[in-house]
Amino acid sequence: MSSRLHLVLPPATRDVRAERPDRIETWLERQAHRLHGRVLALRGKGGWLRRETAAVGEAGLRLVGLSEKELADEIRPLRERLLTDGFLPAHVADSFALIREFSARILGLRHHDSQVMGALVMLRGMVAEMETGEGKTLTATLTAATAALAGLPVHVISVNDYLTGRDAENTTPLFRALGLSVGCVVHGQSPQQRRQAYGCDITYATNKELVFDYLRDRLTLADRPDPIMVQAESLSGQGSRAGRLLMRGLHFAIVDEADSVLIDEARTPLIISGSSGVREEREFLEQALNLAGDFVRDRDFELDEARRHILLTPAGRSRIEDAARRLGALWSGLVRREGAVHQALTALHLFRRDEQYLVRDGKVQIIDEFTGRVMPDRSWEQGLHQLIELKEGCELTQRREPLAKISYQRFFRRYLRLAGMTGTAREVKDELWNVYGLATLRMPTHRPVIRRRLKERVFPTRHDKWRAVVDRIGELHRQGRAVLVGTRTVAASEELAARVREAGLPHLVLSAKQDAEEAGVISRAGQPGSVTIATNMAGRGTDIMLAPEVRDAGGLHVIITEYHEAARIDRQLAGRCGRQGDPGSFEGILSLEDFLFQGKWGDPLIRAAMFVVTRTRTPQFAARWLLRRMQRSVERHNARVRRNLFRQDQAQGSLMSFAGRFE
Repeated sequence: MSSRLHLVLPPATRDVRAERPDRIETWLERQAHRLHGRVLALRGKGGWLRRETAAVGEAGLRLVGLSEKELADEIRPLRERLLTDGFLPAHVADSFALIREFSARILGLRHHDSQVMGALVMLRGMVAEMETGEGKTLTATLTAATAALAGLPVHVISVNDYLTGRDAENTTPLFRALGLSVGCVVHGQSPQQRRQAYGCDITYATNKELVFDYLRDRLTLADRPDPIMVQAESLSGQGSRAGRLLMRGLHFAIVDEADSVLIDEARTPLIISGSSGVREEREFLEQALNLAGDFVRDRDFELDEARRHILLTPAGRSRIEDAARRLGALWSGLVRREGAVHQALTALHLFRRDEQYLVRDGKVQIIDEFTGRVMPDRSWEQGLHQLIELKEGCELTQRREPLAKISYQRFFRRYLRLAGMTGTAREVKDELWNVYGLATLRMPTHRPVIRRRLKERVFPTRHDKWRAVVDRIGELHRQGRAVLVGTRTVAASEELAARVREAGLPHLVLSAKQDAEEAGVISRAGQPGSVTIATNMAGRGTDIMLAPEVRDAGGLHVIITEYHEAARIDRQLAGRCGRQGDPGSFEGILSLEDFLFQGKWGDPLIRAAMFVVTRTRTPQFAARWLLRRMQRSVERHNARVRRNLFRQDQAQGSLMSFAGRFE
């Protein structure tokens, strides 16, 4: 991608055309795209990044001795040069140097060279892979401010409201000193508040709120998205849809935790729903749930828990057909009845309380599996939410019908310019390039990483694993170390907390049930002898500050108690220790009854591994190999799911465009 960007749009306009059109590539185009990615990766290893970083340092030398007024006087001519010429290397060096000097004076934080490198990479429309703890929030200010000074509306995208609000608050003094306005979009805001936030030069927003606001704008435009018509309505002042739009196009996005947003969450499309206007037939759903409850696994249905997949067998379909004869007219439709039983089986076997959802105040609330946070206003589609409400004895809500739908892949490809940053991208760099056109470059660390990795220990049962975890926590606690124990689910965190409590060890729990207390819990997690039990919500975006005594004792120690669906998530959790040159260590304490093995005990390899672990003297190598093998298998499956969703979404988009509709 070119480092020079010519501006075509003044920042104050709301132009529905400011996005990249959908396009389905041919096979030949996809191959050429992959080849281009290889060339770009090789070129990225050249010396251009260090040369441009050195240029930023040289440009900053003359700014050090300037007064506050003289420094402020540099802003206007810089904006004019950026508006006129775009992102020429000389202008970018001047901009980065100016922002860095303002940051040092206002925030007391001066960007180091690895942060400058990360910002340069993002300004060129790439993903900067930066080691955890390298200061990605501060890095993004260089890219965001430079783009905003050039007149581009910038979206800085994070994974949750807490990080979004925190980053917006912390960076606002710097941006205001540069003459830039800052907005923040989080859950619960009114349309007017959102419109004002999107009207700012730089807008911090969560990925989900951003996509849903985009879909709301598409519903506002309805089937008449012609920008000329929208502009004419605005000029006439009568019933203008332009005045009701929230956003002003998709110009430039900087995605924090890019692998989480663009890869992990891309398996599920985003859907805006509306009430159907009629109450769902409770009797039909209860009948489906009761029928599914009598189904026998491996006879009536097949279940793969690791891949979260259920398949009805011929015997199961025959049972549904027999039941339909006695259950009446609601069961006459083949697709509808089989779909309802399939969803009921999903509710019974794949969705568990305190794992995928909580029951709070008599309502089923979804837990975001990637952030560990509750999403109180979200619901599952196709009757699944209502079936789970029946399963838990909650009041039944109305089923909601889809009004607009889009996948993350299709949405983010529409940005005119897209960039990202994360600590874990190398495992998915090919997918980032093939889907989003994002090349990935790994940045050097500011200080050497001295984090130590201890060997995983694998036990036959969960009970053996928890006993070993508690023993290890007690040992580290007595050494004065700070301990962070990572669990995959809320239920697992509560189970471990109960065992730690029985052992008489002090501890704090951080999960979806304590999401409002995150900052306080994290602030105490680096104290001597502290024990923090956390789901993956604590794994990204927040720093654990170590007390001097903890640093002297060896730093933070992280215990991974269960592998996740992707090795990157485990690596992020491990990256909570040993940040910015701090001492630290991590290890895995696992079992063959963990999530990755659920539903796999019929596999000869699993049975062989159990025999090896329980009957031989050297079981660990085989068990570790098997765990990694299962994890890679799930990773490949999830990649196929994302690829298929993307292709289906593209095909559906083409059909809807042909019919004259947007989404």
